[in-house]
Parts: sequence; structure tokens; C-alpha cells
Amino acid sequence: MDWKLLGSEYLFKEPWLTVRKDICETPLGKHVDAYYVLEYPDWVNAMALTEEGQVLLIRQYRHAIGRVLVEIPGGVMDKEDESPEIAIRRELLEETGYAFNEMHSLGEVSANPSTTTNLVHMFLATGGKKVQAQQLDDNEEIEVLAVSIEELEAMLKRREFLQALHVSCLYYGLEKLKELQGK
Repeated sequence: MDWKLLGSEYLFKEPWLTVRKDICETPLGKHVDAYYVLEYPDWVNAMALTEEGQVLLIRQYRHAIGRVLVEIPGGVMDKEDESPEIAIRRELLEETGYAFNEMHSLGEVSANPSTTTNLVHMFLATGGKKVQAQQLDDNEEIEVLAVSIEELEAMLKRREFLQALHVSCLYYGLEKLKELQGK
């Protein structure tokens, strides 16, 4: 079922987004003259629990849809990040000011495997302790919220999270948390 790549052309190339046009041939011999692929670096996100068992959420403006959203911490893996775990530890520290004792991998998901190349590495971070002030990028304005597991579950039931990749992480995180607690 794999397609044969006959050629590629880069139409746009920036650090945060690269657009590529591929020319392909299917196993049945059909030519695909223009298949557009968006290349992104991998992303990381986490359901982050403090030492007190509170879930850290963030509130920030998302320009593409013009709304302020409640989300979970996360971001882009930098080239310097040696692993997804190192990347999420950095992102958590920058966005929330918290460091975490343990990281539990929740696996990977893709935002859209038909058009994007990257993966999202998800984690459950536990034992969080505030160790510093936020270190935000110039264009970031992030409010940190702390909610109970019960409130998080209620927020999920009310469909208060719009970011699908974050919803996936939260459900996998709740599942892992129950496993760790022996429930």
C-alpha cells in the first residue's frame, strides 16, 4: 500500500512550517501530481500534577481561531532537545515554573497523518513543585491554573477543551493515573 515518491519540491520553508509538494505513484500505478505535505517539528504535551495532586492547566490566546483557550502545557521540540522527555520538562518549567519528579510516557499521536509529518509525544508528569517564575517567549502570555482531578473530569465532560491533542493526552493521563493508583 506504500506510495512511491517520484519527486518533491519545497514551496515554503520556515522554522515553524515547511510546505512540500510531492509527486507520487500509488501501487496501482496512479500518478498523484500534487500531494501537499506540512512539515513540522515534533511536539510535546503533558497532563501535569503537582505534589498536592492538582492538575496544572494554562490559559492563553490562540490567534488562528481568535479565542482564549484552556489547555495543557506543551510545545515544540527544539533541535537541542535530546528526547521528548527533555523537551516536556523544559516546556513545563518555562510555561508553569514547575519541575516534576516523574514522567510517564503516554505514547504518541498525530494531528493529521494525511498532511503533517510530526508526532505529539504525550506525558503524565507527577510530583510537580514550583521552583521558578515562568520563562515565556516574547509572544506568550500564559496564565497558570490548578484544578482538582474531579474538576478536570467535569471540564472534559463539559467539552471545555478545544485542542484535540490535549484532550487525547488528558484521557490517556487519567487512564495512566488510575493504573498507577491501582484502581
